[in-house]
Amino acid sequence: MVKILYKPLGLLFGALGGVLAGAAFRRLWALLGHEDEAPRATDRDRGWREVLTAAALQGAVFAFVKAAVDRGGAVGTRRLTGTWPD
Repeated sequence: MVKILYKPLGLLFGALGGVLAGAAFRRLWALLGHEDEAPRATDRDRGWREVLTAAALQGAVFAFVKAAVDRGGAVGTRRLTGTWPD
């Protein structure tokens, strides 16, 4: 029963986590001294190093936020229900 209730909340938290991760990446990219917007892979005015650095950093930020959101949701579910949502 907990799994059924956890699914919609997990989807909602995942979407919110994606928005949060996007904002965190944009802020981090700007703080590192780059422009406000990260380069796209098809941007002809950017070099390989900048494009791949941006992609790696973005992936790391998204993975970090996803893990934090998933773990927080599981811990919160356990505290509320006493059951871990596997």
